Amino acid sequence: MKTNTEYKNSALAALRGNWAPAVLATVVFLLITAAIVLPAEIPLLKMQNGMEDILSSASSGDITGMMAFYSEMTSWSSLGTLLQVFLYNVLAVGFYVAFLQLLRNGDNRLTSNMFDVAFRNYWHKVWGMLLMQIFIVLWSFLFIIPGIVKAFSYAMTPYILEENPELSANDAIDRSRAMMKGHKFDLFWLYLSFIGWGILCIFTLGIGVLWLAPYMETSAAAFYEDVKADYELHGGLI
Repeated sequence: MKTNTEYKNSALAALRGNWAPAVLATVVFLLITAAIVLPAEIPLLKMQNGMEDILSSASSGDITGMMAFYSEMTSWSSLGTLLQVFLYNVLAVGFYVAFLQLLRNGDNRLTSNMFDVAFRNYWHKVWGMLLMQIFIVLWSFLFIIPGIVKAFSYAMTPYILEENPELSANDAIDRSRAMMKGHKFDLFWLYLSFIGWGILCIFTLGIGVLWLAPYMETSAAAFYEDVKADYELHGGLI
């Protein structure tokens, strides 16, 4: 396996001359993400703003008012969940793979590639990402640490879903688990190495994330290429 410095150098080499399309793709992805996350946040905002009315309805025994409020909150939460499952998850796959394509062959059509990848074999990606998230949540019920470990174990699943459409969702997750055997801490250490840049982004009011995200995603793509090669070197048995 390569070092973090080598992954980062590969990422910077791929991004050289391609920062503008990389930042544009990040802006588009983050804007869509914000639009998807908003419905999930509305119930919390409404609850905070309407706490006095809620308490008033409860104390007066206004069951109708309480049920109406609960119904509205449930509707917003359900909308947020549906948007995450059927839109955000596949766009995330597209976002990751777009930077992989940039790394591999210099394809800087990052925004269009993100959408092309996201909606190619759409249902396969929807189910694969959903199943991966279900597994992570179930492991998290045991304790937070197992959930985090499994999140790193399944981290290569988005790439595998795109590159191996013939695999079932469960097989794609299993392959990620096999690829990451012995390498979960390597990926954790790679992400941790960006913490300094993350702190600097705070002083730019978050604007620096538009450059940090492409840097991290392209480095993660370089990590995927390396761990995939290691997996294939061992005959796909690890």
